[in-house]
Amino acid sequence: MADQQDARELKEIPIDVLVVDDDEAHAQAVADSLKKIGCDCTIANSGERGISQIESENYDIVVTDMVMGEVDGLAVLQKAREELPEASVIVVTGHGSISSAVTAMQHGAFTYLSKPLDITELRSAVEKAASNIRLIRRNAELSRRLDEKFGFEGVVGNSPQMQRIIDILKNVAPTDSTVLIEGASGTGKELVARAIHQNSPRKNKPFVPLNIAALPESILESELFGHEAGAFTGAVGKRIGKFEHANGGTLFLDEVGEMPLDIQVKLLRVLEDRKITRLGSNDELEVNVRLVAATNADIKQMVADKRFREDLYYRLSVVRIELPPLRDRQGDLDLLMNHFVKELSERYGKEVQGFSRRARHALFEYDWPGNIRQLRNAVERMMVLDTDGLLDVDDLPDEVAELAGELTEEEIASGVSGVDQLVGKNLNDVEKYYISKALELTDGKREETAKILGIGERTLYRKIKEYDL
Repeated sequence: MADQQDARELKEIPIDVLVVDDDEAHAQAVADSLKKIGCDCTIANSGERGISQIESENYDIVVTDMVMGEVDGLAVLQKAREELPEASVIVVTGHGSISSAVTAMQHGAFTYLSKPLDITELRSAVEKAASNIRLIRRNAELSRRLDEKFGFEGVVGNSPQMQRIIDILKNVAPTDSTVLIEGASGTGKELVARAIHQNSPRKNKPFVPLNIAALPESILESELFGHEAGAFTGAVGKRIGKFEHANGGTLFLDEVGEMPLDIQVKLLRVLEDRKITRLGSNDELEVNVRLVAATNADIKQMVADKRFREDLYYRLSVVRIELPPLRDRQGDLDLLMNHFVKELSERYGKEVQGFSRRARHALFEYDWPGNIRQLRNAVERMMVLDTDGLLDVDDLPDEVAELAGELTEEEIASGVSGVDQLVGKNLNDVEKYYISKALELTDGKREETAKILGIGERTLYRKIKEYDL
């Protein structure tokens, strides 16, 4: 069933085909035959026109005749390899041009077909190429969704504070350095830890989270290092600890400030020796684990008060990341709110227009003591309760709704966001605005800008020229 569903999903993804042939009737016949199997076809009636189309548009498959005027099929193939590296090129040759077909294959053609064309053979070749392209797209989409959830894109924020943190994450993720993430509850510490793991060489190995504060002291050592049968009362069998479970991957210790001093000693030794000993055993086991820890406590003060080992603190904080509270990230509020609307719309299958001006302004006025977690819960509540497609004051949590009732029209007008200022603008102005803002965010880096906007680099390049950015 799963394979059949995947096949149906793949066939729903459209395939764009460019047919290049200076014989107009033949080109039209090829296009008509491919349209019947669901392809979107464009015709170019010369090699020159084909190259022009390749330079300006994206295609999944190029079907080109080999023998044309001044610009032949080999030139079209070479241009496609340069401009559309993921596209498949099918070369059509005459019976007496087998040598040119071999040359085309050597230059990266997907396959070649002989004239007169057999329509069944043509469709079979195109469907095979399309199947490969759809699988590549599907894998890329799954990867994008994973990155969107746990990659740097998931660490949402345009504010200078968050951009500095993302820069640090990009530098530290590929290494094995231990990381200490500090910040108040709800600031997204586990999300940052997952982003570090997902963008590291260990991404295909386990990410194992453990909340220290949620465990009784009596079982914490067993949870970390495991135990043998009979190691203590109730230990009826062998247990694999989190370090062993995370072997090769990343162990995330949340609320590490709650760890008892005697366990701190053992953790320090594991970090230094990369070996663990299960409770009830004398045998050391080597482990290869990257440790990321998090806390909402003032660890430096705990060190001063002798409640946290100084040597462990320095061992954990090779790289230290401090996440700011949401009240200090006002510039990220709009981005986070829209991010949660998009995420939750997909989850609940509901479409909303967005926030009303009064509701949006009230959300901006609130100080969010619970940080990002509280904001997300508030947006989720609004999505669940909404009945008219507009997230308005009647959908707000009580503590935020009180602020909305106190706002004057003048206060709301003075707090109009950049998004609201675009209301009434034409689509070109809106597109230009968002592309320019994305370019500012990435310091003009086109690859990153295209990724943020969800478009291809070549499309972005054309937009930059079009809007003179």
